Amino acid sequence: MTDTAPAPDHESTAAPVEPHRVLVLNSGSSSVKYQLLDMRDRSRLASGLVERIGEETSRLVHTPSGGTETRERTGRIADHDEALKAAAEELAADGLGLDSPELAAIGHRVVHGGLRFSEPTLITDEVLKEIERLVPVAPLHNPANITGIRTARALRPDLPQVAVFDTAFHRTMPESAARYAIDVETADAHRIRRYGFHGTSHAYVSRKTAELLGRAPEEVNVIVLHLGNGASASAVAGGRCVDTSMGLTPLEGLVMGTRSGDIDPAVTFHLMRVAGMSADEVDVLLNKRSGLVGLCGDNDMRVIRRRIDEGDERAALAFDIYVHRLKKYIGAYTAVLGRVDAVAFTAGVGENAAPVREAAIAGLEELGMAVDAGLNAVRSGEPRLISPEYARVAVAVVPTDEELEIADQTYALVEGS
Repeated sequence: MTDTAPAPDHESTAAPVEPHRVLVLNSGSSSVKYQLLDMRDRSRLASGLVERIGEETSRLVHTPSGGTETRERTGRIADHDEALKAAAEELAADGLGLDSPELAAIGHRVVHGGLRFSEPTLITDEVLKEIERLVPVAPLHNPANITGIRTARALRPDLPQVAVFDTAFHRTMPESAARYAIDVETADAHRIRRYGFHGTSHAYVSRKTAELLGRAPEEVNVIVLHLGNGASASAVAGGRCVDTSMGLTPLEGLVMGTRSGDIDPAVTFHLMRVAGMSADEVDVLLNKRSGLVGLCGDNDMRVIRRRIDEGDERAALAFDIYVHRLKKYIGAYTAVLGRVDAVAFTAGVGENAAPVREAAIAGLEELGMAVDAGLNAVRSGEPRLISPEYARVAVAVVPTDEELEIADQTYALVEGS
């Protein structure tokens, strides 16, 4: 009998798979946005949105790599657990299942990190408890973020889960900008101070603006205007936030889609005493029935601009109030920074509403700011300058990518650890 050599063990000689993918989850109260990224080249492998969770008409829209086609499913999705499982099924259909050894981590957007969290953080039971303790100062956001974290941890308990906080970028604000002028003991006892939000967007956009100018972030002072349904401004000096418009909650600052922004605090007491409104009713008024929708009944800037073109005076007034507040913050942050190298518009309105950009900068020539009408009219998904060459301050449109920023921070933390 002839001896036969054993067959080679292919499994033992195969190179181990290096985890290089990051799943980013943004869990809202009734929605989950997700993106899967390959961190080797920072490319987007898939993305999706599950909305109207808990309703009979839930909807999932999944976009595979390339973004030219989508898959959609409808029907009731009862809760976030079911929503994430549905998203996982869609990813698995593309060969990108959550059980893949190529998945390195899951990064979660968490809106409020308080004073404790100034960096992306590996999620432990203790970290989750601290995020829960912050619910009173972020009642609309942190509970949904917590639900997404718990569901993802249950689906992949073996995988690193990372919290990336909206407030973290703004932790570099000096105390003179972060503190309210109220009794210090009361403020400290109840964690009352200005935290700021949209931090991942402000970090990403300020850095990309410096890149657009061909300079290092440490050399550039930027005013970032994140204008979506929620809107915020920030003053970024050399890559560090020194002031921002949102405060203890995302209600303070600019006029927004449904939020009032800056308002005399005594309005709350007046409504409670004179109109007989409860604290909860005032909360709903200022957060959901104010801003553009309170002024004219619409919070879609495209609809508002169409109404203005048709001669609608309420829409025109709402637009003017919106722009007036923008100008005030541009002027204020010019004073705070001392030297401004660029103003960057971003997010849904900032990236797409040329009339808003034009109106916000109009009349600021003495500050070195101007908009070129032709450049401003160009629609593009790329970062670009819309100011004329003679302008002392660059005015830019810089599309934000909060998911990529979260993925970058998540992957850097996991790789470093």
